[in-house]
Amino acid sequence: MIRLVLLDIEGTTLPISFVRDVMFPYAAKALPALMQDHTNPTVVAARADIVMEHPGQDPLKVCQDWMQGDVKAAPLKTLQGLTWRQGFEDGTLQADLYPDVPPALKAWSKGGLRLAVYSSGSIPSQKLLYGHTAQGDLTPLFEDFFDLSTGGKKAAASYEKITAAVGLPAGEILFLSDIGAELDAAQRAGLSVCQLVREQDGTVPHPGVPQAPDLNAVSTQFGLPVA
Repeated sequence: MIRLVLLDIEGTTLPISFVRDVMFPYAAKALPALMQDHTNPTVVAARADIVMEHPGQDPLKVCQDWMQGDVKAAPLKTLQGLTWRQGFEDGTLQADLYPDVPPALKAWSKGGLRLAVYSSGSIPSQKLLYGHTAQGDLTPLFEDFFDLSTGGKKAAASYEKITAAVGLPAGEILFLSDIGAELDAAQRAGLSVCQLVREQDGTVPHPGVPQAPDLNAVSTQFGLPVA
């Protein structure tokens, strides 16, 4: 019996196009000015991490290279999160989730399911996104948020840590993602999994895992409350 649903974000609850065409360009434009801030301790710490990992290189150039290569580096995620905070809080950015997502999440929560997020984006970024959607503030629906500080999403150990953190047997947790390698890792840790194959994002079906086109189909397949 599924008691908690653990959700990825990009390609699962939020169109990849929003991240790629709206959030990333916004961060790229705002990042140079942010990197010049020597008073924000979060920026200072992130810049120090980059210098330690890439000594002698310009931290801004490293971040730009990471963005160009879609490298999910923790310091970059932290810095992007700071730029997105400004954008979401001043109304420039507003997350437009897949239309099936808000009703399904609300139905699952109302039906007694526990909900959590595991994304490569930082926890503050996750909360900003779900707190500023076109459908309102959805953060109260989630009890936990996990990011790369837990570990890489393609490592089974990360899902073992999450299982311990939420205090449930692995088999009672359903992980939803569009990425096959993440689903494989979660399966190795004993979680139930389902791949979201969103047609508009061109998701490639991954062999060996259940698949669904949207959260309504997930509800039907796994016997979850229906919106």
